[in-house]
Amino acid sequence: MMTLLFLSLAVIIAIVVILVSAKFIKAGFDARSEIRDQKQSENLNQEVQDITNENIEESDEQVKIINQIDDSILIVDKFKNIKFFNNSAKKKFGEHNLNKHVATLLRVPDLLQNIDLVLLKKETITMDLELSSPSFQFFKVHLFSGPTSYVDDPDSVVLFLKDLTDIVKAQRFKSDFVANVSHELKTPLVSIKGFLETISGHAKDDLEAQKKFIPIMLEQADRMESLIKDLLSLSRIELEEHIQPQDKVNLKEILSNVEDIHQKNLKSFEFKNNIKDDFFIKGDHEKLIEVFSNIIDNSIKYSEKNKKIEINCGQGNGKVIGDSYTVSIKDNGIGIPTEQLPRITERFFRVDAAKSKKVGGTGLGMAIVKHIVNQHRGELEIKSEAQNGTEIKVHFSKF
Repeated sequence: MMTLLFLSLAVIIAIVVILVSAKFIKAGFDARSEIRDQKQSENLNQEVQDITNENIEESDEQVKIINQIDDSILIVDKFKNIKFFNNSAKKKFGEHNLNKHVATLLRVPDLLQNIDLVLLKKETITMDLELSSPSFQFFKVHLFSGPTSYVDDPDSVVLFLKDLTDIVKAQRFKSDFVANVSHELKTPLVSIKGFLETISGHAKDDLEAQKKFIPIMLEQADRMESLIKDLLSLSRIELEEHIQPQDKVNLKEILSNVEDIHQKNLKSFEFKNNIKDDFFIKGDHEKLIEVFSNIIDNSIKYSEKNKKIEINCGQGNGKVIGDSYTVSIKDNGIGIPTEQLPRITERFFRVDAAKSKKVGGTGLGMAIVKHIVNQHRGELEIKSEAQNGTEIKVHFSKF
């Protein structure tokens, strides 16, 4: 019976890994499909060039055509200042970039050099463009010379950006995900297997041994479930990190929901939620609940009973561009050694591995927090000292 239980468990885990891997493999097929469709992309690129090169006055119909294209289109003059950008470019890079230098958006030396080459030789150039800030993005860029009906200066350059971020991310994360799953699931799986062999072997009639081992196996199974859940969540978030949420959300409401989620455990602490006013930002309600739930969960797990846990929110202090709000979650827990702070958001990094496993930590919580904050174009700030508690501040731009 126990052997069948183990085999069933192993089959379930294998199915989970296969299903998740399938998602990434599909993305790989999409990538190959993208290559097959490259000629179509080039044809579309030529159509855009034909439209923009018409020597007629700009019309509403023309603007509609350019703005309906999913890919980003920018036109820069010989000084590399942006003179036109379509709706897709506005959504991706922001609306207030007209007449700004293109390097304020795309600080890539190769791109600037290629703009100069197009201006000099009047030839079309195609290049790969990879951005790492504020989040990873990957584009195939086609550059060709003006003039256009939008910018009649012959010394101008059209930039056509094809976003391949999802495809490139899927290819890179597929191998990382499988490696992480294999490594992290090995320990609890070996542990469960050992206990099953024991109670199905010489201890099969030993009820006391079974009472002792079965709860441990359930604990290890719960650990695997949490690990798979967090890995799936992290993989999904990383793939979507370049897509900034657009909903209007209230930080007061989000933190109130987080308090409700952890209400039972928070009764053992001196907890205060000092947020009384509304603070609206642009974001994803559910993902922000996940951010603050992970932070509060860490405060609970790594603080002694009756210690203080406090939430505050107020005006930002310039950590992000423009007007901002800052959420602070502070505890009086065991803290983090200063030298380990730079690594706290790494996957599977644990300050105290034994303590983390004891309280059910997967080592992925703060990595999830970091990527969601990046997706919101926010800033994560962590202050802590060993035995002196931790304060985590999250900075967001106002809505």
